[in-house]
Amino acid sequence: MQLNRLDEVFKQRKVQNRVLAKYFDNTEETISRWRHNVRQPSVSQLNEIAKLLRMNIKDLLHDSDWSNETSQIYEEFKESLKESDNE
Repeated sequence: MQLNRLDEVFKQRKVQNRVLAKYFDNTEETISRWRHNVRQPSVSQLNEIAKLLRMNIKDLLHDSDWSNETSQIYEEFKESLKESDNE
């Protein structure tokens, strides 16, 4: 599952892993892992990337479209816990 759009954004903006690695005082390998969704940057790191690129942090993430999702929602799960506690 791809959580971020960093690779796409970095290609569009011609962002180099080497430069971001220096900015974050990290390794190019770590930046590559973020870029390719092997690992995720922290929220604060993602915010720093958005600030550095002067873009909305939401634009660095894939859209969350839950319209076709069939798993339980919080309220349903909470109700099921109440029911199991009453048994």
